[in-house]
Amino acid sequence: MLTLLKENGPLRVLSTARVVSVVGDALSLVTLMLHVQSVLGQALAIAALLLVGDFAPALLSPFTGLVSDRFDRRTVMIVCEVAQCALLAVIAFALPPLPVLLVLVGLRAVLGQVFIPASRAAVPSLVAEEDLGRANTLLGFGTNSADVLGPLLAAALLPFLGTRGVLFVDAASFAVAALLLLRLPRLVVPGEPGESVFAGARAGLGEIWRNRAVRIIFLGFCGVVACTAIDDVAVIQLTKEVFGGSDSAAGVVLAAVGIGLLAGYALLAKGSARLGMVALLVTGFVLSSAGNLFTGLAWGVASAFALQAVRGLGIAGMDVAHSTLLQGLVPADRLGRVFGNFYGGIGVAAAVSYIGGGLLLDAVGPRLTFVLAGAAGVLVAVWTVAASPARGVEWETAS
Repeated sequence: MLTLLKENGPLRVLSTARVVSVVGDALSLVTLMLHVQSVLGQALAIAALLLVGDFAPALLSPFTGLVSDRFDRRTVMIVCEVAQCALLAVIAFALPPLPVLLVLVGLRAVLGQVFIPASRAAVPSLVAEEDLGRANTLLGFGTNSADVLGPLLAAALLPFLGTRGVLFVDAASFAVAALLLLRLPRLVVPGEPGESVFAGARAGLGEIWRNRAVRIIFLGFCGVVACTAIDDVAVIQLTKEVFGGSDSAAGVVLAAVGIGLLAGYALLAKGSARLGMVALLVTGFVLSSAGNLFTGLAWGVASAFALQAVRGLGIAGMDVAHSTLLQGLVPADRLGRVFGNFYGGIGVAAAVSYIGGGLLLDAVGPRLTFVLAGAAGVLVAVWTVAASPARGVEWETAS
């Protein structure tokens, strides 16, 4: 993996820019959550902040991915970073009341939803086909490491810089990322001439539905997320109410998925080129779901930590496999739309999991919730395996 990073300058630029951007993203999320909590003291206000940041942009996914299929992907990414820099600077300067803050955070989240498909769709233009797995492993490792680093930086900087200062640092991180992206080559993909915006959005949705392999990946991934994304809430209840652990113990168990995730990327960095991506995808589905299932049977904090780390290993496999498969299966001029719709679907699936899982938690408690949700995820993995030969799916590269 490091050899690829050393030898491939454009990939190095893209991965560095994404790390800088994601660190800033995590900085602003933690800082704004703490700001809203300190000013309003209402859980509902924090929930609204998370909703406009995560779920609302998913509703625009047929259009956000279209942008990177219509224009030079390098330009799209740079514009997104510059615009996010400007929005964060406005938020930092004004610290507006909640309704205005939600609008600004929502706009920034939509820009992020445009950036992510563009960055994923850019990878096949920067590396050889045989290096896609390693490149996606590298990007996943960097992005998730930045996700871990961001909150720690926020905790370190807030006492010295305050809310405004940390938000200005976040704005500067987007500016740095934009400057880095200027070093990329142009990433123009010829599109359909004269195609309207709505026709283009329909074509992106149609690509998922018509391409059986892509449809199985999409339904399988979203199905596993819908079954298992409740684990963050369930872990807290399991650790504190069932095991009698402290807040610190709950935090340790919550961190296990991130540790397993980074360990998974590190393992894949050594062997992703030798792995079949379909097998890796299904293995990821099984591990991430079974990790939750057996967490429900855990006897204490240590065993729950180990099992959630296994779940993290599975999520790393899912991430690398789905990206690499989609980059091979989808024509280049529709890849941005497919990635946009894919991540929009994941956002909706996560929302379903939060709502349904929350109701299940109240009804049956954390242990049975983990077992039922994990078992449902394993069934989705079994369906993914069964659906491929039954429907004559061929996992072949798009022309």
